[in-house]
Amino acid sequence: MKKVLLILLGCFLAAGSVKAAPGDTTWVQANNVQLSYYNNYDTSISFPTSGTSYRKVLMIFTLGKYACPGSPTYCGDWDYTVQNFLMTPTDTFELGRLITPYANSGAPRTPLTWKQRYFYDVTPYASKLTGPAIMRILFSGYSGGFTGDIKFAFIEGTPERNVTGVKRLWYGSFGYGGSPDINTHFPAITETAPNGTQSAELKFTVTGHGSDNTGCSEFCTKNYRVMLNGSAAVTKTIWRDNCGSNELFPQSGTWVYDRGNWCPGAIVYSHHNVLPGITAGSTFNTSLDFDAYTAAGGSPSYTTEAHMIYYGPMNRTVDASLEDIISPSNNENYFRENTICGKPTIHVRNSGSAAITTMTISYGLAGGTMQSYNWTGSIASMEEADVTLPEMYLLNDEAGVTGTRTFSASIASVNGAADEDATNNTMTSQYVNASLWPLTIRLGLATNNEATSGTASETSWKIYDMSNNVVAQRTNALVSTIYNDTVTLTSGCYRLELTDAGCNGLHWWANPSGVTSGTFLIRKLTGTIIPMAGYTTGGTYAHDFGCGFTKYFYATPWAAGVNELGTKAMAIDAYPNPAQDQLNIDLSGIDHVNGTLRILDVLGRVVITENCMESSKLINTSSLENGVYTVQFIDNADGSNKLQTRIIIAK
Repeated sequence: MKKVLLILLGCFLAAGSVKAAPGDTTWVQANNVQLSYYNNYDTSISFPTSGTSYRKVLMIFTLGKYACPGSPTYCGDWDYTVQNFLMTPTDTFELGRLITPYANSGAPRTPLTWKQRYFYDVTPYASKLTGPAIMRILFSGYSGGFTGDIKFAFIEGTPERNVTGVKRLWYGSFGYGGSPDINTHFPAITETAPNGTQSAELKFTVTGHGSDNTGCSEFCTKNYRVMLNGSAAVTKTIWRDNCGSNELFPQSGTWVYDRGNWCPGAIVYSHHNVLPGITAGSTFNTSLDFDAYTAAGGSPSYTTEAHMIYYGPMNRTVDASLEDIISPSNNENYFRENTICGKPTIHVRNSGSAAITTMTISYGLAGGTMQSYNWTGSIASMEEADVTLPEMYLLNDEAGVTGTRTFSASIASVNGAADEDATNNTMTSQYVNASLWPLTIRLGLATNNEATSGTASETSWKIYDMSNNVVAQRTNALVSTIYNDTVTLTSGCYRLELTDAGCNGLHWWANPSGVTSGTFLIRKLTGTIIPMAGYTTGGTYAHDFGCGFTKYFYATPWAAGVNELGTKAMAIDAYPNPAQDQLNIDLSGIDHVNGTLRILDVLGRVVITENCMESSKLINTSSLENGVYTVQFIDNADGSNKLQTRIIIAK
């Protein structure tokens, strides 16, 4: 059973990925506030009392929106820093940082109902997350429109390794390139490693803000060094180079620009700097050293937080932890990777001391027949890897079927034997199916005038099959040119990748004057546009996709005539779905129904045929075996006109 202190959530990480119950999970509700202006937003809470071992402790920050009263100029429109502090009677630690997105309510992804979750592993602070405390949200914003909600999940069990000590060293926002030198804020501190220590890391969270005449510190690349006993032990770059691939896109501001270790709308990743040679009783001194720099006007700065964390030995030798399901998933943090057909992808961490070289992984539709995959490779201790699984045939069979499904994955064995900790081996995710496309499609690319060099366009597209072979492409495009490529595929799952080398899409409202706009549209041979979920084709944010856009689809001959019965909005609905012995068929948008209903199995064989003269029809499906079927309505006046949907028979 689950223990709850302040609030019981229906399931762990609702609407995203969920862990199989490893034992008791204690939930603690912290802040739930409107972030209306620059301020500290404090909430008093009570964490569990000490004495319980937790395998993992997660902090989940949910960012949302509210309608600002009085119709101000800005409401949820800017990229503001959000810092989350744990304040106990004796300690203060920043547990996580994020930057709000440019989230105008007119943007397609950020209506007033929008929410985005940010996940932080705060297990190293478990000894501090006990008893009474204050959680503080420091919102560094000069307009309102955002909400902040913090919850903690305490998952009982044995952690990957025990923490022997944690200490806050330096913190604050400091000017860069002026007087005093920023390095004066990070003086050498002498430390002695606690008993039981086998390793140590300096966790450093840093983001660049403000701008001088050269763009520092928000738009410049600088380094810092972690000094250990007077020598540089680690050098890190303060930069985030993938903002144009942001999972939250498009945004109503300059979201594609890379920045000083942050992107608008994204979590801020801390640097985990391992210090060599630190064991129990080691006495050492450490400091930070930023690149020398002289600011050219303006007010560049860095916002910082540094913690020294000491660890004991690994608690297990062989332990593979299934950390997340990337696809299939409805998790908004994997928006670009979904929806899919074909091959699922999971994320695995090696939580043991021995390298992982083999894993047996079972996966499939929850409650159904599982597929099994014997993975081989190498994941070193405390390293992580994405694992792409072989094609899941039900993802292909169900392409085009509406409704939410549940995917399940489980690590059955590791290195040829049972895993030492089975509590972190299983996860599920909610997902929706990929789309059905016809075998023959027309890809229309109108390039803008931005070039990689000469007259070569920044934009290209490729279609891959599930063996990662390129089956069609347009990679030799010229600027300011229209291309209409007709591609004929065989039945199967495919991945379409649209890329832009400039990472500003084919159109971006913030492009400099003189940059033209391009378009990218997929059509049936009839000229009907095939919609691509997540890709905007009209309005201010049309063709605004940053560095790229990926679309999975299943090509089938039965998709060619879908929804093409004239010009009205026509549809076919089949329910219940899944069905057992009876199936209701409803047709809408057809003035005079005169056609044939057919049900086909996954091999394309017609298993039921009935005349259809009314908009509603009841079909006896008692003779059908369990599986996925296609339901088609064919107009008797023109057999090329079809409506279709997919169903599941589950008895």
